[in-house]
Amino acid sequence: MAERFKLEGIYTPIITPFDADGEIEFDALGELVERLVAAGVHGLISGGSTGENYAETVDERLQIARFVVDRVKGRLPVFVGTGAMRTPDSIALAQGAREMGATGILLGTPPYSVPTERENALNALAIDRAANLPVILYNYPGRMGVEMGRDFLDRVGRSKNVIGIKESSGDINRVHLLARDYPHIQMSCGMDDQALEFFAWGARSWICAGSNFLPEEHIALYQACAVQGDFTKGRRIMTAMLPLMRVLEQGGKFIQCVKHGVETTGLTAGPMRPPLKGLNKDEKRELEQVIRTLKATVKAICEGN
Repeated sequence: MAERFKLEGIYTPIITPFDADGEIEFDALGELVERLVAAGVHGLISGGSTGENYAETVDERLQIARFVVDRVKGRLPVFVGTGAMRTPDSIALAQGAREMGATGILLGTPPYSVPTERENALNALAIDRAANLPVILYNYPGRMGVEMGRDFLDRVGRSKNVIGIKESSGDINRVHLLARDYPHIQMSCGMDDQALEFFAWGARSWICAGSNFLPEEHIALYQACAVQGDFTKGRRIMTAMLPLMRVLEQGGKFIQCVKHGVETTGLTAGPMRPPLKGLNKDEKRELEQVIRTLKATVKAICEGN
């Protein structure tokens, strides 16, 4: 099963809507899932950092993932994030993913502990064994403290379950390394402002938080680059999207921006769980203006103007 799975298209790491008391808003989550399915995204990821997994218990994360898998009813692949500080927690999430019928797991490095390549590989393989499902590795040294380097990739890449890697290092040389030396591990864009470069180097998928609220526009870039091979059109779409990338990273308020973006579409996202706080009025206004301009520009490009 794992070796045949094709990582293709736009995968949305979905937010977790909360109410004012910080309780999970399952109705709002269901509405978001339906909106994304209708928009044509190609897959969903439950329990990523965009879903505020660091502020949720393992039980809550399993509850959310189970809800998403049940709601999707096989219409799209659903991957479950297993990222956690404690290996037993990651293993519980991996086993839960298998039991609930998820498509696969997203497997990151445990943050803060700074494992060696060998320790990180053995940890990843233990989580992989617990799920025995397709695995997307998640390389994000900015959050985890260490990189999934050659030694790690050589060890872990031998597992038949390891189908892809979400590359979020921001280092373009990693894209070259993965494309050239690890072609059997499908490369997925995890650095939004490098999406065009990832597609140019053969990536067929993009795991992008912005698709929570701009799914059609993210799909348009994938279609232009990966499907049509039209990088001239792709550059125009990417140029229109770059102001969004800049705002999403403003002062590190990434999840806050994504959640407000979802609110602008008429869906409920609610507040963040602590320690995060929402955007102020000016930040909201700036984001809304960027979204309006982006939508109008990408629409014009796709209509051939």
